[in-house]
Amino acid sequence: MKSLLILLLMLLSPLCAATEYAPATVEMRLQALSPDVYYVQGKARVATDNQGFVSNAGFIITSDGVIVFDALGTPSLAHMLLGLIRTRTNQPIKRVYASHYHADHIYGLQVFKEAGAVIYAPKGANDYLESETAAERLDERRFSLEPWVDENTILVPPDEIIESSSSITIGGKRITINFQGKAHSDGDLIMLVEPDNVLFSGDLIFEERIPFIGNGDTAHWLQTLEKLETGGLHALVPGHGPASFDPAATLGLTRRYLQFMRNTFTAGVEDLLSFDEIYAQTDWSQFEHLPTFSDGNRINAYQVFLSLEQELLNQ
Repeated sequence: MKSLLILLLMLLSPLCAATEYAPATVEMRLQALSPDVYYVQGKARVATDNQGFVSNAGFIITSDGVIVFDALGTPSLAHMLLGLIRTRTNQPIKRVYASHYHADHIYGLQVFKEAGAVIYAPKGANDYLESETAAERLDERRFSLEPWVDENTILVPPDEIIESSSSITIGGKRITINFQGKAHSDGDLIMLVEPDNVLFSGDLIFEERIPFIGNGDTAHWLQTLEKLETGGLHALVPGHGPASFDPAATLGLTRRYLQFMRNTFTAGVEDLLSFDEIYAQTDWSQFEHLPTFSDGNRINAYQVFLSLEQELLNQ
């Protein structure tokens, strides 16, 4: 009897150790880009809408395990994504690549870490983790996204830091990770999957909503987009918005928005105008119909204004 009880406890212990997450109730639908590459699309809203499901994530099934790109904005969403992965394969989750360390892409990392994955992130991720912004954001999300983000939600540091571009072959797939440096965030990377020819861009590209600029380096961000090769791609998955089968066209919105911001505020700063003066006299009509414009455009504009003032002072 005693040996039977011990055996029962051994069988149950992994189940007891698994973390329980408040169930997300939003719709999350797998979309296939090839027989082995899938993604899920968050809604084009502000970060705390839709139970935090506003960004994209994807995964690649290989003969040597699953590779995940980005981990969504709550552990509950990541747990839902993990369940969807399990409808397609029982292969272990081997790697998770975080395109960058912003809350809506990393709060689900703990779910995949618990599943045994190695977490990869670009240089700059630890700058975010060590910042006051990271701690303040987590406190805020524990309030605004409760119960999906709570006291058990943690910031997971990367196991491996990526500082340069490289390619590896895993389970018949060639995975190229291109390190982009500081562009949208403190550090960004993109991932190309071959032979499927699918590119995951993270937040270097936004579709069907205005980009979030934050503390991004808009000059380098634009240079990165100008150099981005889209020829031969089957599909491009942006950080926000639907996947595109016309990747070159999909670059257009983000490039146009960033260039418009820089042109507008460069001229205003050179004329010694105040931020309010520049913003009020600017025609925003080409962007104001887009989701998140009313919530984020003025904040974006102010960040660009401050950065351009600094750029001009440093000349």
